[in-house]
Parts: sequence; structure tokens; C-alpha cells
Amino acid sequence: MVENTDVVVIGGGYAGVMAANRLTQRDDVSVTLVNPRPTFVHRVRLHQLVGGTAAAVVDYQDVLAEGVRLVVDSVTRIDAVGRGVELAGGGAVGYEYLVYAVGSGSADPQVPGAAEFAYPVAGLEEARRLLPVLGAAPASAAVTVVGAGPTGIETAAELAEQGRNVTLVCGGVLGPYLHRRGRRSVAGRLAALGVRVVEGEAAKVTAVTRDAVRLADGRKLPSAVTVWTVGFGVPDLAARSGLSTDELGRVLTDETLTSVDDDRIVAAGDSAAPSGLPLRMSCQTAMPLGARAADTVLSRLAGERPETLNQSFGAQCISLGRGAGIFQFGNRSDNAVWFHIDGRLGARMKETVCKGIVQHLADEAHKPGGYSLHRMKGGAGRREALRAMRAGAPAVERIS
Repeated sequence: MVENTDVVVIGGGYAGVMAANRLTQRDDVSVTLVNPRPTFVHRVRLHQLVGGTAAAVVDYQDVLAEGVRLVVDSVTRIDAVGRGVELAGGGAVGYEYLVYAVGSGSADPQVPGAAEFAYPVAGLEEARRLLPVLGAAPASAAVTVVGAGPTGIETAAELAEQGRNVTLVCGGVLGPYLHRRGRRSVAGRLAALGVRVVEGEAAKVTAVTRDAVRLADGRKLPSAVTVWTVGFGVPDLAARSGLSTDELGRVLTDETLTSVDDDRIVAAGDSAAPSGLPLRMSCQTAMPLGARAADTVLSRLAGERPETLNQSFGAQCISLGRGAGIFQFGNRSDNAVWFHIDGRLGARMKETVCKGIVQHLADEAHKPGGYSLHRMKGGAGRREALRAMRAGAPAVERIS
């Protein structure tokens, strides 16, 4: 009788669900997914939750393979020596292989007053905490969104479309990833929605109070509600468990996503730092990395050499309320190019992507092994960065 191989996946986000589903290809693999929530959080819709246009949650029965055992709990420690994970609710779950896919959340704000008076929206509970605050504020009340990446832009647009008085504080340029043409398009749409955009180095936030935001140049912006979308952080579970991590706490792995400490542990998504050169935090990265992590485990079970990372990018899409959006194309090394699609067609393309993410997970649940985007040929940026690192030279700024 062939014994089953127990695989535990920590984290039920884009990377974790993809990995768990894909691992069910083998009948002799038992997969346990540990996640603190009983529902899947569709993070790319959290700004819609804040704006009241989407719930941003999906039932696991719609995206998770039937053969995956879901344990609703939090992991407090990984015992790599004993091959087990300790649960907050008591007890432990043993494993022969572990997929570490805990994802990311809001970074701890270093700005005085931000932790006390600003509201992050990187997680479900955080976004839900903001809802009654917005509900209690008059429509004319000043709302300040800090951070001009995709989350900040989308949140500002969503709230402005609901009739809110919104100021978007960039602390630099609007949409740093975007090509200058795409940036002009986004700026035009935000202006049409009535969003005041404050750009430049002087627009960096230096303090947040109960009713204002202070900038580096001394300006004081009235703010009845301050929404914080600056940066991402990762849980410290790996570091607390004695695994090697980078400065943010992402697990250090090789190019097969295998931990540099333990070949029974692989990492995927925002919480992985392959070769110390992590990819951009996004679902566009997370799902392919989840598939790659599962393939690494399956290759080892088959006695084969795992393939290395081959990440490819193509675009970044941003919604600008329900009526418009932008689909910013990029090259495979994740650099924006001049071409973009905006307006209503951009909005439809963004919505197609959001629905497609859930569909990819559902398809993998029903036909494990069918997902193949992680096998697309990547750009030269990552290869150049790896060569530079191994030669002792500075790595390129953007990689894929």
C-alpha cells in the first residue's frame, strides 16, 4: 500500500489556493490548507468594498479543490525540524512538504500618528473597519488617500465616484509604474472625478492627526478620514520560526522557490524572495509562483529536478471608478511601455482580469495541472539581475 505524502499550505490567498489545487494532481498527496478566514479574500476588489460596489470575498467552495482540507486557524510557529506547524487554536499539523504562502498586508507606518489615525485597506478586516468611519462622515467631509500606487489610485477614484471630497497625496509621482502617457490619462480621469492630486517630494506625509495630514513642505491638509495605502509588509512567521528571510521577512529561496534552509519548504507569492530578488507584490505574481511552488513539490515527489523560476509580466491594470480604467502594457521585464488602453474599455478589461483571476483558481480546482501561465518565457531583466548579483555588481532596479 502506498502511503500518502502530507503537504501543508499556509495561506489561502492567490498563491496558496493555486498551489493547493495544483498539488491534488496526485492521488497519493494529502493537501491541508491553513488559513485564518473561512472565505477567500479577492484582494484586488478591496477598494470596491470600501466604495460599496463589491464584497471582495468568494466562498472557498468556488475556488478550492474538493480534495483540499481547509483548516480555519492561524499558524503561530513552523517546526522545521519536527516538520509540523503549530496552530493558534491549539494542536499542530504535520507535513512532509510545506508551502509557505502567507501573503502580504499593510506595512507598519513609520509616520507619526498614522497607526493611530489612518485607515489601511490592504486586508479584509482593515477595509471593513473603514466602512463605518466613512458611513459616519458627511459626504462633504475631506477624505485624504495617502499613496499613489494602484491601491491608492483605485481607492481615491472609487470614493470620488461616490461623491466624496477626495485628495490623493502621492509623496512622489502619480502611479510610479505607469508610462508618462498612462500617467496623464489617469490624472485626467481623477481630475474629472474631482480628485485633488498632490504630487512631488514635498508632498510626503510627515504626520497624521485626527483631522489633518501634514506634508514635508509644511502644508496642513484637512482630513476627516485618512486612508493609508503606502507600502506592504509580510507576516513575521518565517523569521519567528528561524527561517532565513530578507529584510522585510520574506522567505529566502533559490530559483525553484525552495527555502535556502530546508528542501522540504517552498515559498510562493508576496512572502517569497527567490535568490534575494523578490518580484513585484501582486496577484499577477502570486498565482504563477503558487503554481511553480506546487510543481517544485511534485517534481521532488516524482524524483525529478524542479524547474526554475520563469516569471513573465505583461501589464498592470487599474480601475478608475466603475466607469473607467487603464490597462497599462509593459514588456516581459515588467517595464511599462507607451501603449495603454483607457476609458470604458480599460474598465471592462480590468473587470475581465478580476473575474479571470477567480476563474483561473476555479479551473485549477476542477482540472489540476491545467494552469500554465507560469511557464511563459520571462523577460531578460531577471536573468541580468541574477548575473549581476553573482558577479558582485549592483542588480538592476526592476526585475521579472
